This record gives sequence, structure tokens and C-alpha cells, in this order.
Amino acid sequence: MSSAARLPVVLLWHMHQPQYRDAITGEYTLPWTYLHAIKDYTDMAAHLEANPAARAVVNFTPVLIEQLEELAAGIAAHLAHGAPLADPVLALLGAGPPPADPQQRLALLRACLRAQRVHMIERFGSYLELVTLAETLGTPEHVGYASEQYLRDLAVWYHLAWLGETVRRAHPLVARLSARARDFTVAEARALLELVGELVAQVIPRYRALAESGRCELSVTPYAHPLMPLLLDFRCARDAVPLIELPAHPAYPGGEDRARWHIEAAVRTFTRAFGAAPAGCWPAEGAVSESTLQLLATAGGFRWAASSTGVLRGSLLLGDAQAADDPLAYNRAYRPPGAALDCFFRDDRLSDLIGFTYATWRGDDAAANLAGELAQLAQRYPAGDHAVLIALDGENAWEHYPFNGYYFLQSLYAALSSNPLFELLTMSQVLARGPAARPLDRVMAGSWVYGSLSTWIGDPAKNRAWDLLCEAKQAFDGAAGGLSAAQRAAAERQLGLCESSDWFWWFGDYNPAEAVSQFDQLYRRQLASLYHMLGLQVPAALDLPICSGAAVSTAEHGGVMRRASAG
Repeated sequence: MSSAARLPVVLLWHMHQPQYRDAITGEYTLPWTYLHAIKDYTDMAAHLEANPAARAVVNFTPVLIEQLEELAAGIAAHLAHGAPLADPVLALLGAGPPPADPQQRLALLRACLRAQRVHMIERFGSYLELVTLAETLGTPEHVGYASEQYLRDLAVWYHLAWLGETVRRAHPLVARLSARARDFTVAEARALLELVGELVAQVIPRYRALAESGRCELSVTPYAHPLMPLLLDFRCARDAVPLIELPAHPAYPGGEDRARWHIEAAVRTFTRAFGAAPAGCWPAEGAVSESTLQLLATAGGFRWAASSTGVLRGSLLLGDAQAADDPLAYNRAYRPPGAALDCFFRDDRLSDLIGFTYATWRGDDAAANLAGELAQLAQRYPAGDHAVLIALDGENAWEHYPFNGYYFLQSLYAALSSNPLFELLTMSQVLARGPAARPLDRVMAGSWVYGSLSTWIGDPAKNRAWDLLCEAKQAFDGAAGGLSAAQRAAAERQLGLCESSDWFWWFGDYNPAEAVSQFDQLYRRQLASLYHMLGLQVPAALDLPICSGAAVSTAEHGGVMRRASAG
């Protein structure tokens, strides 16, 4: 079959972590950035490197890029001359002893248990043994019995369990430590820390090399992962949910300027890291509105953006219900009104198959099933009219797969790159080749979760968080004029971190209480840091928790991912 007759298929992997560094203490409050770096970002690069025919789009948030660079530099400085490590969990692999304070020890012990039970704990008998022991030692009354050797062994196994499968299969140190199983020395812990440092430092260069060789396309999200439609207009949430409750503030103050700042800062950070400006943008949470897409085109110069089928369906319903029911209306590019870019809408069903369903399948069976689904679409669509986008988090699903998704991803790239009915491409390759975009008369504001914005606004706790942010922005507007240029730039960046969508994601009584508490505290600390930078007193309201979460949560994957449909 000629290339023009084959159905274009694009895989988009979204890589993102919010800012976990506390601006006041300088300490990382959660270790997820470097842990996903040594596991998921490393494995995802390795799978692309292993298959020359594979293609994908990999999307990075600038705040993730900066954290990877900072963590790599911090580990290198520690190994070179003993500089303190900013992440206390990572510091357990360092030269110094664990903290003597019982509460700090207890927190670190519990932190080293945060791993998927079946695939990351029970897989390794020695780690499971330590975790079982921690059920006794992990209390304020018994933590004093947790010796330095026990904590070192636990920390080594925690990091071994979090390593990518491609690293586990290739690196002799991992085999050696796994075989030793216990009683690790300080030198062995340091050797593992050196490996962690190498893996973190290699993330950005590996993806840059893949992009420069044409094996993948890199795209970007506005700087700190803000929910841009809501920065521009709270009321747009009513496009999809007409009766949704909104914050007390009528709008986010100066939201358009802030959205523009995130876009421009993203392009600068991305270009510095990868050596070329991005052609495309995955807006945070795939959240778009008509004004959002127009701003992405004008402020960012992007040639493409992407969202979700739920948003496309809602947008088509605004104009013609009959068009929304036409199966040929989906999996194709659209040109939104007033925006000089093409917008693609991911296939929600196929994306959720990877994000959730296939985790319990054999890897080769899952890949074959997805190839079969795509083959049916290829036979249904007229030649040259459609392109299928499959987009999801590139980091959060794999721990729920055996072997970190190794066999699935290996089979996936092999199956999709060799099928004669469709062709695995990057988004820019699709733009260059066609199909031509259809005009889209109106755009419904929404995201890849339920096609709405209700995950980030409408709940009383979410609205309270928005009101606290609005008050902080008003304080910034009032005080920024008295700052030096350097102080203002630092405060503006800190404001950007406060504007991340992640804080609002976690508020709600359906999310796990522990995660809600962690993100609640970190959000309030980020806001408090902003007030400190402005030379203002921190409001007493920031001492009070915003949300408590659920003691027993039914959220899939611990709440880090959500299906496109609530049904």
C-alpha cells in the first residue's frame, strides 16, 4: 500500500511532574521527578532507541525540564564534593547517616514503601521482606528499632525497584546488588546513587538525540502546566457543565497576560534544552478553549496543538448535532476559528486502553489488539482524510504493567511500525503530508478528562484553592512594582508555579487522603513562598488545610490518571 493510502497514527507521550521543591527550605518534598526519570523517562527513550522504525511525539513540561537539570546537577555536586542532596529520600543513598530525629526517620521509612505492590514490591522477595518488617517498625513507637543498616537496605531496594526495566536488564550493578540482597555497604549505596545521577542527567540529551535523528518529535506544555482556559475565563467551565459552581472571584486577575507568560517561558526553556523551538503544544490536561488556541498560535507560534475527542464532540454539538454523530468527523485535524494552527483530538477510547485496560493483558496480545483496532479504522476511513492520535501520560501507567510495560512497549512499536494499513508518524510529519484540516466553527472549553474542566474547578475545595490563588495574584500585582528586576523575575516564576493545574487536580473527596494532604501542603507552601518573595505577610488562611481527601479512595492508579469517560 502506498504511503499516501496508509492511515497516519501518532503516539504522544506526555511527560510531566509539578514543582516538588519547597522554595522556602530548598528541599524536595516528594521524590517523583527523579524516580520517574530513572524508570519511565529512561525506559521510554530506550524503547524508541531500540526500534529504528518507531516514531512518537514526546511532550515535556518546562518545569520538569528544570527539575531534571537541577537534580542532575545536585547529585553531581554531592558525588564530587559532598554537597547536600536536596531530596531526603535520595539522600539515604548518600554518604551521611540517616537523620537521628525519630519523626524524620519515620517519614523516610514510610516514603520508601511508596511503590506499586504487585509489580514493584512483591516482585522482589528481599524488598518484600523489608516492607513486611516496616509494618512493625513504621510507627512512632517502634521506629527507633530501625537501624542504620535497615534503612540503607530499604533505600537501596526502593531505588532498585524504581529502576527502569531496560536498566535492570542491562546494567551489571543492578544484577550485583539484586543478588547480594541485603547488608549493603555505604560504597554500594553510593554506586547506586551514581547510576541514578547518570540516568537523570541523560534524560534530556537522549530525547534531544532522538529528535535530531528524526526518531521522535518533541513538543511542549506551557511553562508550569497551567489550566489555560480557566486562567482566561472561569465561566468557560460552563460550556460543558452549565450549572457548575465557580469561585467567589469572578475571574483570575490578568489571566491573559499570565497565560502568555507561561507560553513564552515554555518556548524559551524548551529551545534552550533541546536546541530548537517546538512546533507543537500539548496544553496542560489537553484543556483548550477558543481563546486558548488563538493564544497558542499568536504567543507561541505553534503549528499544532492537541486535545481530546470529548472536546471535539462538544464543539461539534455547538454547531450541528448531526455532525457530532458522524463517525467520520473524528480522528482528523481541525482548524479552530481565528487560530493559525491545526488542532488534533486524541482517540479517547484507544488512549484509555493503553492507560488502563492493557495493564492486565499479555504485552504482545495487547499490542496486537491495538493494531487490530487501528486496522479497522484504516479500512473504514477514506484514504488521505484522517489521522489517529493516541495520547496519554508517558510515566504513570507503566508501574501497573508487569515489568514496567517492557513487553507491551516492545511489542507496540514493532506492531505499529510494521503494519501495511497504517503508518506510525510524528505530528509534524502528519502536517507535512496531510490530511488537510477541516474548519471548526466553535470550540467548547474542555479537557481530556470527561471532556470538561470539572476536575479542576467546581468542587468547594477546588474553588477555595482558586480564590487563594486570586488573592495571591492581587498581592503580586500590588507589590511587584517595588521589586528589583531580579526579584520580580523570581516572584513571577514563583507565581507561575502556583498557577499549575496539579494543585486543583488533587483537591476533592474522591482522591486518596495521603496524596491530597501532600499536595495541599505543597500548594500552600508555594503560595506562602510567593508572599515571602513579595515581602508581604503570609495570610493566616494558608495555615489551614484546603481539603482532606478520602480515607478509602476508589480512584484508579492512586488518582494520578483518570479515564476520558466517567462511565
